[in-house]
Amino acid sequence: MPAETIETVARTRAVTAAAVLQQQIDLRAYPHRHLAVVAYAAGGDSISQALAAADHLSYSGWELVNVTQIGSNKTLHAFMRRR
Repeated sequence: MPAETIETVARTRAVTAAAVLQQQIDLRAYPHRHLAVVAYAAGGDSISQALAAADHLSYSGWELVNVTQIGSNKTLHAFMRRR
């Protein structure tokens, strides 16, 4: 999977939890107030991955609004709001 860029994240308003946790993207230039963090992981690991990414983002001014499972493939979305 190609590296996520701030342009693609700004356009889709979503970033993968993996990119956040591996510090592959700098969200300081993200132009919107809300962001979805998408976690794709096998088994129950997606909730751990989504919440770990939310914790990581909380140190840079983001707060967790909601977490939900979307679709039947167990993809989790952590919805964040910039403080």
